Amino acid sequence: MRVMKWSMIALAVSAGTSQFAMASAQDDSKGFVEDSTFSINTRALYFSRDFRNNPSGPGSQSRAEESGLGFNALYESGFTQGTIGVGVDVIGLLGVKLDSGKGRAGTGLFPTGSDGRSQDDYSKGGGAIKFRLSNTVLKVGDQYTTAPVFASDDSRLLPELPQGISITSNEIKGLKLEGGHFTASRSQSQTYHDSLGLTKTDFIGGVYAFTPEFTGSLYYAKTEDYFRKYYSNLNWTHALSDDQALAFDFNIYDTKSEGQGLQRAYNDGTTELDNRAFSLQGAYTIGAHTFTLAAQKVTGDGDYGYGVDGGGTVFLANSVARSDFNAEGEKSFQARYDINMASFGVPGLSFMTRYITGSGANTATTSNGKEWERDIEAKYVIQNGPAKDLSLRLRQATYRSGDGVYYGSPSIDELRLIAQYPLNIL
Repeated sequence: MRVMKWSMIALAVSAGTSQFAMASAQDDSKGFVEDSTFSINTRALYFSRDFRNNPSGPGSQSRAEESGLGFNALYESGFTQGTIGVGVDVIGLLGVKLDSGKGRAGTGLFPTGSDGRSQDDYSKGGGAIKFRLSNTVLKVGDQYTTAPVFASDDSRLLPELPQGISITSNEIKGLKLEGGHFTASRSQSQTYHDSLGLTKTDFIGGVYAFTPEFTGSLYYAKTEDYFRKYYSNLNWTHALSDDQALAFDFNIYDTKSEGQGLQRAYNDGTTELDNRAFSLQGAYTIGAHTFTLAAQKVTGDGDYGYGVDGGGTVFLANSVARSDFNAEGEKSFQARYDINMASFGVPGLSFMTRYITGSGANTATTSNGKEWERDIEAKYVIQNGPAKDLSLRLRQATYRSGDGVYYGSPSIDELRLIAQYPLNIL
């Protein structure tokens, strides 16, 4: 699940209002060096997961607790001038253990050795060469991905790092087209090549802004020997007044096993995937307050499967901190409340809470499983001064399922403390 995923509503609003500028970006190129940027994002993360009264839980632990420091350096050159511009991107990632122990490892922050202990540090990196013609960019090499059918995850210290070819085109006003061919991906807590076990993923799709308020998207992806996917999204936002707005977001995946069908359903380990997973959410904003309701359903055979095609490839409303509510046959509902304290004289401070309940899940332990989750989050972003843009975040999740729907774990209490500081050097 994508704990730090972008809001699809926010993305759609951005797409609709920007209208994907028609002017040629390559004509405006100032040069390889002149348009370069270099940034380092530093993330400190404390991660605690309490399995409550479940000593036989994952890793035969009743608790996992670790903390670390992650550095994500990204250099993006500009493009050379001319009809076809050429540039490079370079990524450097370093994770450092601050606190752990053999009996507390297993949070997914660090690689784990044969002795059950987390490594003191780990690093990975890569680069890509890129070409630009007008408003179309071709990139070859290591790169982050955000397509709803192939999205890299960034919910731990360091992000996943896929390797392949991508092309993005904004030539037509209101239309963004993209495609990709990826053959490897390094997971968040591993450094070796293709630690996600990806064979090959090819995808194509795009987003179109019918109006500044209404956007739609359609994608197709095929992950060799795993599955093929179709994805569609419709998003509508409407301002009722200066301080009131409505937003609706609909997502649907159609997934079917392909080739060897290596990723099966979780219920019996042999069922082929052939399902539809869809969600609909509506949000009403008035002043500092946003109220959201969401419904989600999985129909057909097997769970909605993802992961080998990126840990972020789950753009569903009820994919939250612990559970995705994506089991075979499961239906789930969410109620959420957000408040932005800027209206009360504290810009940068916000709070969120949500409750999700699911039922009808078919798993290895039950044919009608139930689960629920409650999430609470507080976030503050410093607005000015030497520490401007430093964000401090507290995330707490409580998960319960008497049927063990989520990987057989009936009770999980999770706490994350996150401090993140983006430093723009160039």
